[in-house]
Amino acid sequence: NAGIVISASHNSYKDNGIKLFDSNGCKLADEKEIEIEKMLSKEISSIESVDVGNARRINDASEQYVNFCKSTLPENFRLNGLKIVLDCANGAAYKVGPRLFEELGCDLEIIGNRPDGYNINEKVGATQTQSLASTVLKTKADLGIALDGDGDRVVMIDGQGNLRDGDDILFILANSRKRSKTFSGNLVGTLMTNLGLEVALKNIDVKLRRTQVGDRYVLECLKKENWNLGGEPSGHIICLDKTTTGDGLIAALQVLVEIKNTERKLEELCYGLEKFPQKLLNITVKPEAVDGIINGSTLRDLVTSTESNLGEEGRVIIRPSGTEPLIRVMVEGKDEDKVTFHAESIAEAIKGQL
Repeated sequence: NAGIVISASHNSYKDNGIKLFDSNGCKLADEKEIEIEKMLSKEISSIESVDVGNARRINDASEQYVNFCKSTLPENFRLNGLKIVLDCANGAAYKVGPRLFEELGCDLEIIGNRPDGYNINEKVGATQTQSLASTVLKTKADLGIALDGDGDRVVMIDGQGNLRDGDDILFILANSRKRSKTFSGNLVGTLMTNLGLEVALKNIDVKLRRTQVGDRYVLECLKKENWNLGGEPSGHIICLDKTTTGDGLIAALQVLVEIKNTERKLEELCYGLEKFPQKLLNITVKPEAVDGIINGSTLRDLVTSTESNLGEEGRVIIRPSGTEPLIRVMVEGKDEDKVTFHAESIAEAIKGQL
């Protein structure tokens, strides 16, 4: 009837929370989550323990999942000849990730695969890629793959040590699907998707549809339009022709298929994508202060004047984090110095209201 995941996602262990999935393997709709939250505010009753039923452990769950991942690949696909560094973020994929890539035959180096309950995402994983980048360079690997704590995000490091985020991955997969004529409709991104990706997609005759920030909204749009590819710069990549939700390992495999098919390096597959400079800043706030600051006239007027200064080739996004007590500031434009100046000015204005 449902799936329940306990995870800190891309955060520290202190932010452990609950994710719910329906019987189709999809995240619950907003209205369902709101309904559950209302029920939690009521008095909770329980039944006698004798009536609860029995627990059953699925002993081959890891094997089933690895086989499912491999089922998304072309027949007899192998990774022989590739040297890969895999960062498991000390999280959910610490066993299945290495097992999957070892069975596919690559030369594998593994980091972030020793979870102790407290070190999830600590100096490793998709949000902290410094260790992965240095390991790729040190071992002279072809590329690195970084998952997050619950494995639904993936970012990559190319052979030169450069970060390739979700926008890069979407560009690679869009190109791959256009070439193989398996692209369905258009691509779905979010408000955070880089303007450079939108420009690059136009050059291959693909339109970008933006949603609110959050992979659930990307998924909603994909299902509504019957499209199959979307995601976020943070590394949530949804390939609906392969699975029902964001899955870092499956998304990484699709990139590796393109690398093997084209015999090109990861960095070469990103040619044609020129990202606009972006500055992202997080300001810690008390949860009860968020709405007042974001909707206040001071910040609203500053955002309006900033957008006017940036013109049509720039954007300002101010939003609350969905998982942490933060206000996130994003400024994007063609001039990096101008982008940094405006982002820091807005951040200072928010701090001044705390």
